[in-house]
Amino acid sequence: MNLHQFRFVQEAARRNLNLTETAKALYTSQPGVSKAILELEEELGVDIFSRHGKRLRSITEPGRQVLKSIEIIMREVGNLKRIGEEYSKQDAGTLSIATTHTQARYVLPGPVTQLRRQFPQVNIGLHQGSPDQVARMLIDETADVGLATESLSQFEELVTLPAYEWQHVLVMRAEHPLAQMERIDLEQIAHEPLVSYHPSFTGRTRIDRAFAQRHLTPNIVLEAIDSDVIKTYVRLGLGIGIVAEMAVREDPPGGELVSRPLGHLLGQNIARIAFKRGAYLRNYVYSFAELLSDRLNRSLLQRAMSGDSNDYGL
Repeated sequence: MNLHQFRFVQEAARRNLNLTETAKALYTSQPGVSKAILELEEELGVDIFSRHGKRLRSITEPGRQVLKSIEIIMREVGNLKRIGEEYSKQDAGTLSIATTHTQARYVLPGPVTQLRRQFPQVNIGLHQGSPDQVARMLIDETADVGLATESLSQFEELVTLPAYEWQHVLVMRAEHPLAQMERIDLEQIAHEPLVSYHPSFTGRTRIDRAFAQRHLTPNIVLEAIDSDVIKTYVRLGLGIGIVAEMAVREDPPGGELVSRPLGHLLGQNIARIAFKRGAYLRNYVYSFAELLSDRLNRSLLQRAMSGDSNDYGL
């Protein structure tokens, strides 16, 4: 058996057993993929896939166990490559970060700039998406590190740690009646047209839960994934808005929009940093985590990556 066979089996499973797509993804021929899989099955003495003619139909029970082992093997092969790169190029490489728009726009500029100062030979790749897409990029090894508020802790394949807390704020035009109030309640918000995040982004789950617990139905007139978009439509008079607090930190005092904290109504949100379980972290990955949050350090990350199951709650 060899790594080529492992890659073919793994990719076939990822491509929904479509050997044509598997061959394209691996830049080889379909007959070559079929032959390699059959040779591996013959050597192992089990069928990894059940077949209908020449087509793969499903993964067998022993095949599922084989795939789990292949996943571990291929992950460790990747780790070996990274170890080699680590010690041949201590301070050079590419850090791929998967995150949401809010984190990329408002949270990461500082840590990324500081990291580049510390490691001028490290290039940064930013991949933006939904929290579920962030998790998938980590699992598929498109990214080294992920940062999001929603979803990440739900994936067993990931190691996640709390990075920092934040709260939502209400934004409105300066002349809006609610802008004259220092403390606003959910009943008042529910009576206004509301612009807020799409359900899968930036703590929207907490917003919905808070209204539901008070048996209120907010009048959401527009949903977006981008805080700047929400603020734009609030400026245009479409309604009041709920955004993450970091989205208003750069707003000048006395400007067109005013904001009010909503932590007392909606609670605190936790942004989490995530890595693929079992991944090898290079020096600059540890440094990036430490720049992102003063709650994170190399020792803590190493314990978490080695299987320490502590929640490390904030």
